[in-house]
Amino acid sequence: MQSPSPSPTAHMRLCILENDDLDPPLAQRYTRVAAMFEHLFAQAGYQGRIDTFSARHGHYPASFEAYDAVLLTGSRADSFSDEAWVVALREQVTRLLQDQHKLLGVCFGHQLIAHCLGAPVQRAPRGWRVGRQAYDWLGAPEHLGLAAGQAPQGPQVTQFALLASHQDQVLALPPGATLLATQPDCPVAAYALGDQVFCIQPHPEFTPEVSAFLLNKRKSMLGEPLYAQSIGSLSEPHDGLALARFMIRFVQYGLSK
Repeated sequence: MQSPSPSPTAHMRLCILENDDLDPPLAQRYTRVAAMFEHLFAQAGYQGRIDTFSARHGHYPASFEAYDAVLLTGSRADSFSDEAWVVALREQVTRLLQDQHKLLGVCFGHQLIAHCLGAPVQRAPRGWRVGRQAYDWLGAPEHLGLAAGQAPQGPQVTQFALLASHQDQVLALPPGATLLATQPDCPVAAYALGDQVFCIQPHPEFTPEVSAFLLNKRKSMLGEPLYAQSIGSLSEPHDGLALARFMIRFVQYGLSK
């Protein structure tokens, strides 16, 4: 009997630039931010190598040449801030963009890459977006493994849901980018720049437990109505796994396949 063929992802190498440290209660369960992505990608079938560097603490690989893509995680920091490590990260990302490296960005990473591409990034006009959020997917439904016409909101539009936690957002599409996901309170929820960059504002790697921890931490800041609505939303399913599969395929093929 022949052994099964290796996964097409087995030869891949991803670099995660980690932009935050988990609070101790979450660290006890999840270890670190990058570990949540590692677990999610493994669920999605990824069998390649993942190397993690803490950009928040000034750590980077000696070279990015060996990596098929670089993923920027979320952060409690502002992507447009003058913190030294954020400025250094923007410099790194600007060089990666210029050198045509493939990039993935989530939440803070989504915002910082957009900032480096020349898009405005500021406080969200309607305040915090938290809990389970629904978005319109403007790409092909098969990108998310959804049948054409499922939950249609218009021609070639499919709804999906992810867990969000952000008070900043991208206010306009980066020049030359394609809008891939949107909602009224977060118009630029995901975008691609050719086959080089894919970024998304909500968190495919979050679990309801992570979202609940953050909501409880910020309960007084959010106010009771938003807190109660957001906590209640966590009982509904989300599409983090579908987005993880798409991110892996994007690294392999871009938007073309």
